[in-house]
Amino acid sequence: MSYRVRYTVEARADLIRLYKFLLEQDPAAAGRALETIRKGADMLASFPFTCRKVDSGNPYLRELVVQFGNTGYVALFEIEGEETVTILAVRYQREDDYH
Repeated sequence: MSYRVRYTVEARADLIRLYKFLLEQDPAAAGRALETIRKGADMLASFPFTCRKVDSGNPYLRELVVQFGNTGYVALFEIEGEETVTILAVRYQREDDYH
């Protein structure tokens, strides 16, 4: 089974925010970070249930941990039926939490 992976407007805004922040620090790393996040999200098309649950009461709300350097990123996503995975938010692991 293959799921369609889509991003909410908020998740796309998160990616832009994270990219712009890293772009100021290290332009090459900014591109690599986005590519790493994209590859992680691609994995959700086949294996969304392998990611950790956010809430034990909702087995469809999960987090994808994307390793990047010494830290990484976390994508909050929801499995919607048998066809779609929706990425709701993306944050740097050292940020407080999802907004």
